[in-house]
Amino acid sequence: MKQARSYPRLTITRKAAKSLQAGHPWVYADEVIDAEPTENGAVVDLFEENGTWQGAALVSQRSTIRARVVTSNANDHVDEAFWRRRIEWAWRHRVTSMGGRGIAGAEPDTTCCRVLFSEADGVPGLVVDKYEDVLVTQVGTVGMERLRPVVYQLLLDVLRGDGQEVRAIYERNDGSVRAKEGLERYQGWWDGTAAADERLVVRENGVRFRLDLANSQKTGFFLDQKYNRRAVRELAAGRRVLDCFCHVGPFGLNALAGGASYVRFVDASQTALDLVGENAALNGFGETPGMWGTTKADVLTYLPELRNKRRLRDEGGPFDLIVLDPPAFTKSGRTVRNAARGYRELNAAALRILPRGGYLATCSCSQHMTRDLLAQAIAEAAHGTNRQLKQVEERQQAPDHPILWGFPQSHYLDFFVFQVV
Repeated sequence: MKQARSYPRLTITRKAAKSLQAGHPWVYADEVIDAEPTENGAVVDLFEENGTWQGAALVSQRSTIRARVVTSNANDHVDEAFWRRRIEWAWRHRVTSMGGRGIAGAEPDTTCCRVLFSEADGVPGLVVDKYEDVLVTQVGTVGMERLRPVVYQLLLDVLRGDGQEVRAIYERNDGSVRAKEGLERYQGWWDGTAAADERLVVRENGVRFRLDLANSQKTGFFLDQKYNRRAVRELAAGRRVLDCFCHVGPFGLNALAGGASYVRFVDASQTALDLVGENAALNGFGETPGMWGTTKADVLTYLPELRNKRRLRDEGGPFDLIVLDPPAFTKSGRTVRNAARGYRELNAAALRILPRGGYLATCSCSQHMTRDLLAQAIAEAAHGTNRQLKQVEERQQAPDHPILWGFPQSHYLDFFVFQVV
């Protein structure tokens, strides 16, 4: 360490120190040996029990995750300039990795993107999504709750300084994770910006979507699948597409934009299907009869029903491209075995109704369901249905949801496209 430190000390075990050195940014409560008095959410210095400095972190006194590292550079002062650098680096990463990849004639890929992704961007507990000129934030830690006024203003400064118009910040601080930090749950427009309409129309991949910021899942949309939706779009021309777990329709609408001859949208939520209809109309897809249809159903029971040829025809089949974008089947390592069985059965059900030569796009959005476990479940599904899979491509979450090496929790989305042969 090159200089004296002034933050309160948190002494941690050797095990915790080795984990930090490997790149994992968390210290658990049972890894803390001693702690100097400090305010909840404040910056602390982490020292191994032998006196070696291991980083600076935000402390969470009520959480099982007791400290979240923000820097391992002893020359850093965790002040306003520090947080500005973090935000500038994060935004520059989005511009570099996505700014030149937009579809010709469509909006830039940074028009709607994740600006800050918690630990992966060095801002633990803070997620910020950009929907054109509105930012939607989620704060999940007491440290970031304390820093909200500073960080929000820095966000506005950095984005506006790069020519981005931002007219409002909507806070979706209503997640259950806040209870673990002793934080109240709330949502609404941040008073540092003007209020706006909670229902927005935004663009992604040249497709328009209506979002409801107050009542939708997460921050309003699943931005992490941007390029995976584009991969489906590139396969869709002339094909009949079944979009399972369709939510508000982004995969299926991208397929229609790519020239699909028909899309059937399936979801258990009627609210989501109503938004599919609105979004189809926004993009002019409602003007041609027979281009698409919706079905309210549990996909896990719906797919087996399509083995009946009459039922399959009624739903617009046979389909030669099926998209499976299920919710996470597991949120805990303890239930991975059951989740693997669920992914195996889901993919097998889709393979049974796909003709040879057809395509399957399938994914998992659970970090506990690792890439290898998902691949094994898909392989078992193919074996059990006497199908062989020719891999077209393997993908992950979009780069605005960066994967931080050493922190496996940041890698949660795996996506495969296969041809059935």
